[in-house]
Order: sequence, then C-alpha cells, then structure tokens
Amino acid sequence: MPKRPSAKKIKIMVSSSVYQKEPLLEQIYATLDQFGYQVWMSHKGTVPLRPGKSAYENCLDAVRKCDIFFCMIFSRYGSGDSKVAKMAITHRELLEAIKHDKIRYVAAHDNVVAARRFLKDLDYDTKAKRDTLTLKKGAQLIDDLRLIDMYEAATREDIPEVDDRTDNWVQAFKKDADLLLYVSQQFGNYQDALRLMHDKKIDEHRKKADRQAQAKGQRSRPKARRKAARAKKAPISRHVGKAG
Repeated sequence: MPKRPSAKKIKIMVSSSVYQKEPLLEQIYATLDQFGYQVWMSHKGTVPLRPGKSAYENCLDAVRKCDIFFCMIFSRYGSGDSKVAKMAITHRELLEAIKHDKIRYVAAHDNVVAARRFLKDLDYDTKAKRDTLTLKKGAQLIDDLRLIDMYEAATREDIPEVDDRTDNWVQAFKKDADLLLYVSQQFGNYQDALRLMHDKKIDEHRKKADRQAQAKGQRSRPKARRKAARAKKAPISRHVGKAG
C-alpha cells in the first residue's frame, strides 16, 4: 500500500520498553508508516526533541502532543527511571496519556496478565499488597511488579465501578504475530482513525462547553443568593388609597 499523501498526518506515539524487542519494533514502525501515520517512536529517533529538555520531558511532551497513543506492555519493565516519579519512561507515558484522555490503545504480554492473576489468587490483589513483595533478580515471568501497575492503570482499576470505566481495553498477546495482527486490525483503516479523531474533538468541545456553563452557573449562584437576600430584607411598601 503506498503512503498516504497528506500535509498533516495523524501523529501516533508508540510507547514500550525496547530491550530485545528491536526487530518487532522495526516491524511495527514500518507497518504504521505504511498505513500513512506519522510515527513517533524513541527506538527510531522520531520523537520530537526540544533542546534543553531531558529525555523524560521530551517523551511526555510527545504524549501530550500526539493524536493517538499506543502502548505495549512487555514482560520487561524497561529503563529510564525518573528520580522524581520512580518509574520507567513507558510507565509515566501511559499515565500521562490517561491523564490527558488521549485516544489510546494498549496491549500487554500474556506473562503480565498471568503474573497478575497468580498474585490475585494469593491475595496480593492491590498495589499496596504487591509493594510488600520483592522479585528475585533474574525473575523470568516478569522482571518488575510495576508492570502489573501499568496493566491496572490501563484497565482503569482506579475507577471503583466497572460500568464507569471507559477506554480500558487491554489486548493480551503471546507471540509477536498476535501483536502485529492487532496493529493491523486497529490501525489499518486510516479513515476510521480520522473519524475517531473528529468525534474526539467534538466530544472535547462539548465537555469544555459543559464546564464553562457549569462554572458560569457557579459564579452566578452567589450573586443570585445575594439578590434574594436583599429582596428578603427590603421593607414591603404599601400603597393606601384615599377615600373618595
């Protein structure tokens, strides 16, 4: 399929750890590029950089500026821990995408899903409980329990009511071929992506208008209360007619 000629392409931010996944990331980049997207991927050096900012800050800027966010949670947590946030860049990117309500797609390796399920069976079903555990060096299933934190952030476990959770689909995959199929199915129709962005903008404008209307209502209520209070205190005028 030839590249789609466009003055302004859809910007998709691809977020993941890199170690031992270089060939797969090359395939994903080539696939998305072929579909017509502007692909931001640190492995390929295509993330926009601003001089004077750290790698961490540049990555978070890219998340905020992208149109679509695609995160892959592999069984290796990755590098780039922030001394402030105490988490890898990929983890922080995911949280930033959720914070800014980005159009997002998340896929997680079966090992992450299996590790979470196993710990839940042992009653380590919350982050607080998992924080009491320490994985031995060289752990094979997953190398960091924060991978489960990422998974639960993506599935929106922070929202108590399941029915209230949106954008919480996480696609499990076992083989590279499974992930590549997911990429093709979700991003292969460029026109669908354009429509999704259009609908997202309409929804954002509606929410903004609702917030402004709500704020205006909140500002007007004290004024209305003061007016009502003054009316209540004001003396009642009586007009007495003269006898004819």
